[in-house]
Amino acid sequence: MAPTQVAHDIHPVPVPTRKRFGRREGAMSHTSMGLIVAIVSCAAFGTSGSFAKALLGSGWTPVTAVAARITIAAFVLAVPTALALRGRWQTVAENWKPIVLYGIFGVAGCQLFYFNAVTHVSVGVALLIEYLAPVLLVGWAWARYGRTPRRLTVAGMLAAIVGLLFVLDVFSGLTVDLVGVAWAFGAALCLVVYFIIASDDESSLPSIALAGGGMVVGALILLAICAVQALPTAVSTQDVAFAGSHVPFWVPVLGLAVIAAAIAYATGIYAARVLGSTVASFISLLEVLFAVAFAWMIVGEVPTLVQAVGGLFIVGGVVLVRVDESRHAETFGPVVAAEHDEEVTRWLDEAQAPVVDDEHAGGATALREAARS
Repeated sequence: MAPTQVAHDIHPVPVPTRKRFGRREGAMSHTSMGLIVAIVSCAAFGTSGSFAKALLGSGWTPVTAVAARITIAAFVLAVPTALALRGRWQTVAENWKPIVLYGIFGVAGCQLFYFNAVTHVSVGVALLIEYLAPVLLVGWAWARYGRTPRRLTVAGMLAAIVGLLFVLDVFSGLTVDLVGVAWAFGAALCLVVYFIIASDDESSLPSIALAGGGMVVGALILLAICAVQALPTAVSTQDVAFAGSHVPFWVPVLGLAVIAAAIAYATGIYAARVLGSTVASFISLLEVLFAVAFAWMIVGEVPTLVQAVGGLFIVGGVVLVRVDESRHAETFGPVVAAEHDEEVTRWLDEAQAPVVDDEHAGGATALREAARS
């Protein structure tokens, strides 16, 4: 057990800790790697719009494009998943619930809810509502752990929302329909589930195995939808317009599957386990900026000045949330700074109950009060 010290004038008080991947003392390299991997994940997810646009413009329907994307990604992740599970396949049986939930909500649900949303409302409105997920996560942590949002986090949320309004150009060609809003909000809830499951750093299941297993579940759901034609289905094997030239249809299909699915999901889970659901979800907002950048480079859609200003707001919001989490971790220790403040406070109350030394008891009281704040 490592001592946690609130201030120089307070004696260290032993805090019982559980092993938390990427958040233990001396693991700053893990945090830095988590940030880098999270940005890579955002960039990978950000390519999906440009790849999908090429397919949709050649006759593919959204559900067939998504089904191809997830099914091929499941095959791509099969080998690394098998290698990661070599000798411990029992962890799949032990973790079947998060795998199934991840596949239903994090993979298939996000896709289906979003594509249904954009058939009723503009793309900007749909994305804006879906990316309220970080705000919903903060509310979830408040309700679940009694973790009241701190001022910097609230400021980061507001800055990110303003940035999204600018980048997505929501008010241009605004269309609002209650059915579409409901679908988009469903996508946001699916995204919340994605981050909650992905950030479980105490799971015995390797992150690549969670991604691979979730892809299998998601692929089965999407293929079943295509089989019963619950949504319009169509494919085309003709060459598609992509990056200023005509390429075989399988080029954007592989781009969607390998880059925007396999790499994006696998790196996203790793980053969420290292950074936690709150920080990872806010960093995911950078996906919107990458999407705009790739649309500029590949499709030729030049971003406007308003979108550039919005990008600065989003980056500023992410920085504020990250700084707030770092300060909280440095002040109260890695366990208290995680999503278990209420549990740590209970541990402290139990551990320090028999203390009789006034000076030591005063330090313990101060630490307990700090943990509650």
